[in-house]
Amino acid sequence: MPMKLALIAHDHKKDDMVALAGEFADYLKTCTLMGTGTTGGRLNSELGLDVECLLSGPLGGDLQIGARLAVGEVDAVIFLRDPMTPQPHEPDINALVRACDVHDVPCATNVAGARVMLKAWSAAAA
Repeated sequence: MPMKLALIAHDHKKDDMVALAGEFADYLKTCTLMGTGTTGGRLNSELGLDVECLLSGPLGGDLQIGARLAVGEVDAVIFLRDPMTPQPHEPDINALVRACDVHDVPCATNVAGARVMLKAWSAAAA
């Protein structure tokens, strides 16, 4: 059964997400991917990954992913957060990260953590 992975990146981290996903594209192509609006769209158009695009974060995309996570439809989250820029939907972001903690779902919030997770999973899948 393929890993169900949510990919989210704040505006100043979208380039980092594209680069990270490009590095692990072969593995990510074996996963069921979902992402918030612009992030998912960029991964689709720039890398050819099949990402289900939900709403953008400020319009409720983080909450959509959190709802799926709560019912077991998300195995892990990579959420490249921008800690230096205030986000208008900060309560939604906190709710998603809290849902990861409540449901014991791995969540990487920076490139280093995401790379560790993806390296481990791609090695295990090989």
